[in-house]
Amino acid sequence: MTLTIAGLQHDGVPGDVDANLAIIADAARQAVAQGARVLVTPEMFVTGYNIGARLAPLAVPELVDRVAAVAVETGIAIIAGLPEQHPDGGITNSLVVIDRDGTELLRYRKTHLFGDLDRSLFVQGSTLPSTFELDGVTLSVLICYDVEFPETVRAAALDGADAVIVPTAQMEPYAHIAERLIPVRAWENQIHVVYINRVGDEGDLTYVGRSSIVSPDGTTLAALGPAETGLLIATIDPETTRRARRENPYLADRRTDLY
Repeated sequence: MTLTIAGLQHDGVPGDVDANLAIIADAARQAVAQGARVLVTPEMFVTGYNIGARLAPLAVPELVDRVAAVAVETGIAIIAGLPEQHPDGGITNSLVVIDRDGTELLRYRKTHLFGDLDRSLFVQGSTLPSTFELDGVTLSVLICYDVEFPETVRAAALDGADAVIVPTAQMEPYAHIAERLIPVRAWENQIHVVYINRVGDEGDLTYVGRSSIVSPDGTTLAALGPAETGLLIATIDPETTRRARRENPYLADRRTDLY
């Protein structure tokens, strides 16, 4: 089995849930027409990310239901970034994985908060995600800054993931993360990395785009530039993951007695 994934690189409409869901729905229809099984949005795409005090009133449970409705209507699984009220107070920077029949497969809260911006808006999650399967392909997720810690992607690889999906809101001056770090994460863990970013400006941030889907040997399968909007699409093949782990046995050769 293989899994065709579409990533939406877009600027969105800060603070406008209706407009952003409409963008997701349009992208979902395009993705289905191009044979994709799942659509990935950037980090916090449903509401906007760097929107300050406008964020809290938008963090309502109905957001997940509205994403599910789009998935059912368009017939594609959706991985969407959105805010979530934490049971203990505050808001988490979260994502949900909704299958095309509306079933929620996973919910994850960002565990590594980036700088003053993240810490002023969010409380951190406390656990890394479990893996889940779509059409027999094993997947994991992270959010933005999470992927910059080698332990997180390594944990997904050791859990058997064929791909780690990373909605992000990567901004200037950190284009080198998208350009150089993401292929390294794929190579060192023999795992596909699906890195889906924003573009344009939001508040005082300028996003760097450069979304990519990278194979376990570090080869870029699909990518968009620093300012393009639209879809990038690639197919995840578990056999590619298995072959990469035979040819580059980093995981098997680790000295776990030393570290």
